Amino acid sequence: MCKHLIVLFLIATFSSVALAQPCTTLGQTPETAFPVCGTSTFTQNNVPICRTQDLFVPGCQDGADYANKNPFWYRFTCYQAGTLSFVITPKDLGDDYDWQLYDITGLPAGDVFTNRNIIVTGNWSGSYGTTGASSSGVNYIQCASIPSDNRPRFAQSPNLILGHTYILLISHFTDSQSGYDLNFSGGTAIITDPKLPLLDSATIPCDASEIRITLNKDMKCSSVATNGSDFSINTSAATITGASSTSCSSSFDTKSLVLSLSNPLPPGTYTIKAKAGSDANTILDNCDRQIPVGDSLTFIVTAILPIPMDSIVPVACEPDSLILVFTKEIRCNSIAADGSDFMISGPESLTITGANGINCVNGLSKKIKIALNKKIQTGGLYRVTLVVGSDGSTVVGNCGEVTPAGSFVSVMASDTVNADFTYSIILGCAENVVQYNHQGGNNIKSWIWNFDRSSTNRTEQNPVVRYTDYRIKNAFLTVSNGICKDTSSQSIFFDNLVEANFDVTPLICPDKPATFTNTTVGRIVNYNWNFGNGQSSNLKDPPTQLYMANNRSDYFARPQLIVTNDYNCKDTIIKNIKVVFSCFVAVPTAFTPNGDGLNDFLYPLGAYSATDIQFSVFDRFGNRVFTGNSNLNKWDGTYKGQPASAGAYVWMLKYVNLETNLPQFLKGTSLLIR
Repeated sequence: MCKHLIVLFLIATFSSVALAQPCTTLGQTPETAFPVCGTSTFTQNNVPICRTQDLFVPGCQDGADYANKNPFWYRFTCYQAGTLSFVITPKDLGDDYDWQLYDITGLPAGDVFTNRNIIVTGNWSGSYGTTGASSSGVNYIQCASIPSDNRPRFAQSPNLILGHTYILLISHFTDSQSGYDLNFSGGTAIITDPKLPLLDSATIPCDASEIRITLNKDMKCSSVATNGSDFSINTSAATITGASSTSCSSSFDTKSLVLSLSNPLPPGTYTIKAKAGSDANTILDNCDRQIPVGDSLTFIVTAILPIPMDSIVPVACEPDSLILVFTKEIRCNSIAADGSDFMISGPESLTITGANGINCVNGLSKKIKIALNKKIQTGGLYRVTLVVGSDGSTVVGNCGEVTPAGSFVSVMASDTVNADFTYSIILGCAENVVQYNHQGGNNIKSWIWNFDRSSTNRTEQNPVVRYTDYRIKNAFLTVSNGICKDTSSQSIFFDNLVEANFDVTPLICPDKPATFTNTTVGRIVNYNWNFGNGQSSNLKDPPTQLYMANNRSDYFARPQLIVTNDYNCKDTIIKNIKVVFSCFVAVPTAFTPNGDGLNDFLYPLGAYSATDIQFSVFDRFGNRVFTGNSNLNKWDGTYKGQPASAGAYVWMLKYVNLETNLPQFLKGTSLLIR
């Protein structure tokens, strides 16, 4: 590329852009690149003048005119890792050629204009003559220069990666249209496809008017004899009259050919063979290796017969549609959308409301879905029959095969199931017995019962459950016939629940009444109270009771309630009431914290009717040695973890009297004795 100083460059750029034409010649765009075989020398006698996108060149952001100007592109794959060497020799050694190599593995070829990360190496020297990649080349991309600078024209041979695909741009900066030779030699990488060319497969369309050949690799379009003489067929019923490939209009190679026939082939088995055509060779690959003469393919032309329906996909529970399967593909546009191509019969009266092909590809599908007016709930054998639909025909195959009316397929559907159940109760005082019952039917094979969400299930059809707790119970049932499943649940209520209970004042002071609140559950007909103070009652809600204090000690009274319900079932409950000797709040005048269990602590005594207690103890220096907020917080005679000295301590007590709801304050001294 002849690169000039910036002023000259701008003039040259304006001139070249003004003269440039769009690149339309095959090989002048990345998408139509020449396929490369490393054993060949590519000769380009003429370079059409054209230009499209500008190019990014790593390390060369100098404002020069980098573009795919008058380009040709070459595509190849690395079949053995190693170095790549090549030489570009201009027909006119006074011409300036440049180049850049890209790794386009897994990418569209057009990414060379946008992806800067795929550039491998290149050379944009303005020096005339040969250029390329060699082991002695420089290890960088030479940027734009003027011819007299005589900058390096060869880059160091890059390392190619096995299996990667590369594309090489050769750009002719000089507008002479004079061509060049491209030769790949000197490197250690192999870019020659080792696969030998062969015929791969042969297929025919419905009318058997042509043969479609697939090759095992890309082959040269230029090696295909357009008169079809590269092939022979073993029949006199038709002759091959031409060969073509649609991909050859946009590429130098192809993997598929269409052979035209003089007339359609009748049903039979045929063999097609490769032979040297009117161009004196068979089909050639990109390395000019030809398909062996005599390489052959066999194919069968079958008579066009009606396509039978094959089956119906097995159905799940309560299907509202069916899927029909055919042995060959059906034209999706031949299926009447209203479902009128089909009728259904069976144990339950049903109609078909619609139909469509499933996953139609190229307008064809082997499966048709028919919609039903309701779910199938009655088990048995259902038949779907093909009829002439509202479109005037039945369904039609890809080759025009009409499936005859009257064809049918069948499917077995299952009954739906019902998990509703009944139960009966035998009431008793010791236990209640519940007999659960399910009617079965509809081929039900499985019963799974769960009671009160237990971690274990029961599997009988009609289980018996015994209960000793008579509160509300919950039963759950799931049934199945292997296809359909249903679940049901019910709550069970018992009339004979009896549970004695009452609330009572837990602690009472001398001469203070105890209040009883009956909280018994059940249909009770008899109450029998024994209050533990010599009194009894048969009332549901008994009167308050008095309990006398013992001689200088607390004690527990044990009131009892026995109840009987209308089934003559009984229940008993006993509770404790603490009757205290005194509820007079006082603080001892002395205590002895020696661990003998007697007078070991200092705290408010008799504070049963006090609340919001605040009790503090101070030494003779005014230091607070203890504080507590209930009569359960007791001073053990220590201060900061050490035994406090013997002597007098001042205490202060604040509380609220529960009976009067008035605040109280007491103060005094107590003697700590050791």
